[in-house]
Amino acid sequence: MGFRRFLFGGAVVLALTSLTAAPASATGYHGRYLALGDSVAFGYRPAAVTPRTDYLDAANFRGYAEKYAALRSLRLANASCPGETTASMLTPGAQSNGCENSLGSPIGYRTNFPLHVAYPGTQVEYAVAYLRAHPDTRLVTITVGANDMFLCQNTTPDHCTSSFPAALRQVETRLSAVLGALRAHYRGSIVLVSYYSLDYRDATQVSQVRALDSALGQVARRYRGAVADGFTAFRLASLGSGGDPCAAGLLIALPGGGCDVHPSPAGHRVLASALAFAH
Repeated sequence: MGFRRFLFGGAVVLALTSLTAAPASATGYHGRYLALGDSVAFGYRPAAVTPRTDYLDAANFRGYAEKYAALRSLRLANASCPGETTASMLTPGAQSNGCENSLGSPIGYRTNFPLHVAYPGTQVEYAVAYLRAHPDTRLVTITVGANDMFLCQNTTPDHCTSSFPAALRQVETRLSAVLGALRAHYRGSIVLVSYYSLDYRDATQVSQVRALDSALGQVARRYRGAVADGFTAFRLASLGSGGDPCAAGLLIALPGGGCDVHPSPAGHRVLASALAFAH
């Protein structure tokens, strides 16, 4: 299952396997799946397109993890949190970008709204406890790191230009600590779902996303993890729209025009296909 590249007259066409048509297994679940990370893993939708009451039930938010779990008949525990950083994932009270807290405020998403699964401490603490309790876990996925860079943009005098390499090294160090904690209790599949570009026509943004994905991927591989190439999957799915994921319907369309940074249902299907290709 996944995506393949076919060449017809020099054009690259993305063939996505249908993820919605896969029937549930008659024999029930085939193991457990733990999803970790930020708003992309959570399936977050912004307030501009979401009634406030939807936030009171996390089941209203479904992303690539839910799609892949249904495809493979896996019992999903999605511990992700919108705004999570590699720092807040590891350390209680560390700065997040809207999960445990926000810049200049002790309030974050978890303050007001439920997550897919409830837990009192950090994501890593929950993940370690989960893996200890569930030896039948077949898959752990993680999407994290972008919020660290957003914080860098918002807190550094140069808006994370010359300070970008140092911020990237911090992300690498903390992701290494996260994956080390998981590997101390788990030998199964770990897959990092990499980030996509918001606009493949923007060379500067593409370069930054590539650098982040490369750093994250190198850490994942050091801990015997695989990489689901969300960057390439989105790029290929955007080719028919000139490299614009918004025009391709892969990002959430906003009422006033343009798109949010989060994947649409179609975008999550593309990420789930990338995950299926890697796992």
